[in-house]
Amino acid sequence: MILVTGAAGKTGQAVIQALVERGTAVLALVHKETQIQTVQALGVKEIVVGDMGSQPTMEQALQGVKAIYHICPNVNPHELDIGKAVINAAQSAGIERFVYHSVFHPHIETMTHHWQKMRVEEQLFTSGLAYTILQPAPYMQNMLAYWDDIMENGRYSLPYSAQIGIGCIDLKDVAEAAATVLCEPGHESAIYELCGEANLSQRGMSQLLSQQLERTIQVDYISVTTWETTALKNGLGDYQVKSLSNMFRYYERFGYSGNSRILACLLNRPPTSFADFAKRMIQERLSE
Repeated sequence: MILVTGAAGKTGQAVIQALVERGTAVLALVHKETQIQTVQALGVKEIVVGDMGSQPTMEQALQGVKAIYHICPNVNPHELDIGKAVINAAQSAGIERFVYHSVFHPHIETMTHHWQKMRVEEQLFTSGLAYTILQPAPYMQNMLAYWDDIMENGRYSLPYSAQIGIGCIDLKDVAEAAATVLCEPGHESAIYELCGEANLSQRGMSQLLSQQLERTIQVDYISVTTWETTALKNGLGDYQVKSLSNMFRYYERFGYSGNSRILACLLNRPPTSFADFAKRMIQERLSE
């Protein structure tokens, strides 16, 4: 039995689907009862509802579990405390495998939410647990947040230069890699940086998307300040806005590229290209 925390999020759902496809029994930890149906639809039969930062919740969730895939809610100001609680519970339960969903280049201190993941990694180093750490690049699926504007107005608005090279990865590839390290031996004490397209600019993405849609998609630059104002109006918290703003400023100055060879080795095939992802995304959206 493998426990997946943060199971109702997009990453959790993708990892669960990859595990279920391998015939692996999954226990899902969700935060709200309203999320139960989401994971049940993926084939999960055992579900725990509660706060992953709660020791009693984690002790309950880890009963009869041999491995855990820990996903903290995205851009969470309490990631380190949550990580400590999950690790402590895993130690008490004698968990055989602990796989942590970290982030691409977590040691960049100016990206506060990334830095917190690096601190959780530090906790694993001294935990005595058989751990594996996955550090995925930004998801190709992040573009879906702009999908309505792309389709209705042919516009893709970003708070950093469209020329900047950014590494990215298909979430399906992340899930497949996660299932591999959870289900196969030999990944203990490994830290895997996961990147698909290694240095693709947002302009390059828009051009590939334009080819698939057979219409022009224009990348528009908006200032970080404008993005912050919109994000706050849309209900994003102060910590999240500040963290993401710092990330965009870092992108603008240094880029965020990587290398795809580790991912290719884990998948035993070339990683999904953005062109193939865009083709699949368009087909899926048009069939809805």
